[in-house]
Amino acid sequence: MFRGQFLHSIDSKGRVSIPARFRDVLAKEQNSRLIVTPAPFDPCLHVYPLSAWQDLECKIAELSSLDPNIVRLRRIYISAAIECDPDRVGRILVPNHLRESASLGKDALWAGTGRFAELWSKERWDVAIQIDEDQFEAFRKAVVETVRI
Repeated sequence: MFRGQFLHSIDSKGRVSIPARFRDVLAKEQNSRLIVTPAPFDPCLHVYPLSAWQDLECKIAELSSLDPNIVRLRRIYISAAIECDPDRVGRILVPNHLRESASLGKDALWAGTGRFAELWSKERWDVAIQIDEDQFEAFRKAVVETVRI
């Protein structure tokens, strides 16, 4: 499982280091290949180990191809996914079009979210996690009802 937040720099070629703790998670996988795709609802990238991505693809493949929301999800999420192999020093090359879609500049923040990680611009992350009192109360209620904690 991917946990934690880690700030890393993106070099001039578009390479970003995978956090050491995330590399430890990947070391347990049979294949260290990663899948990177634009998040469908947030201005960031989702980064999956290949096995977790394949599980998700199978679930989505079972859904109706006549549902316009599922068709759109396949088009914007599945079709945009690219495979990335970490280099020998634990970096991945994030193509320019994906860096642009997430507004990734020099500072990138990795956020572990369980089965996958998110890759954010530091500035957009700071905005995304801000929450006012009204939003917090609605969030708290939703979490209590959904997760039952």
